[in-house]
Amino acid sequence: MLELRQLAVLRAIAQEGSLAAAARSLHHTQPTVTHHLGVLEAHFGARLVRRGPRGAALTELGAALLPHAEAVLERLRLAEREVRDLAERGARTLHIGTFPTAGALLLPPAVKAVRAEGVQVSLVEGELPALLRGLAARELHAALVFSQPGDRLDLDDDFELHPLLTDPLLLVMPQDHRCAGLAQVPLAELRDDDWIGSADPRDPCDRVLSWACARHGFQPVHGLRTDDYAVVQGFVAAGTGVALVPRLALGTPRSDVAVRTLTGPPLAREISVAVLRTTAARSTGGLVEALTRQAGRIGEQWGTPAAAGGGPSR
Repeated sequence: MLELRQLAVLRAIAQEGSLAAAARSLHHTQPTVTHHLGVLEAHFGARLVRRGPRGAALTELGAALLPHAEAVLERLRLAEREVRDLAERGARTLHIGTFPTAGALLLPPAVKAVRAEGVQVSLVEGELPALLRGLAARELHAALVFSQPGDRLDLDDDFELHPLLTDPLLLVMPQDHRCAGLAQVPLAELRDDDWIGSADPRDPCDRVLSWACARHGFQPVHGLRTDDYAVVQGFVAAGTGVALVPRLALGTPRSDVAVRTLTGPPLAREISVAVLRTTAARSTGGLVEALTRQAGRIGEQWGTPAAAGGGPSR
């Protein structure tokens, strides 16, 4: 029978590069680490670690076992955290991540609904890359995430992805812009305009703009950058540039800007909730249901699809 200590020893050797360093990281003696490794290798009847004068490295068989060992140890860590939360707070705690615009409109009613069921919520706000890292590290039970043309979400099979809302990306320009009289604006007409972009050039909306512009043979020139969408509208109204803004982030547009769609295939981001399959499934089920209801209400207000699909995509 395999033991957790043996799997922890294998992981420590892989991380530290020697039995001595693995022993220090685990607060064991080196003979203890050697013993557990020997029992593990005897269980499989094969050598899992190759030892030499410069340290230790996993054999091909050890490397094949390592991701399974890491998954078992990670699942145990999550179980311990959930049970501790339940014991300390008297209620299950969900660790939820969100990006700012979704946190403002989608999440509050859903949090209210799950808290009414006796579930506590720990909220983490961040941009999409940070949320994906939190999910990958199993620090979050669930997170509001999005994908869009040219990008894809990199989540493993431990997650379910529940589509919630199609969030169109809209062109915001000054009221006196030469294209303001058009119902839909060809992107090629904006090749000479300055664009107001995100503070981080790697921002997903900036990337999708570059992707779309490249299809028309040019790259957007960013004159100013900010992560505050109210500031974006202010700069647009002042005539310093145009911007591509998610509908969810637009709120009530200023009276001195024009908001239009672009011609061609719709540019939009698909907002979903990614849920970790753990013992918190009952609580995350309530969260998904509440988010789906709120997304439906927003979609009705916009007159756009409320969800990209009817169930989890993985």
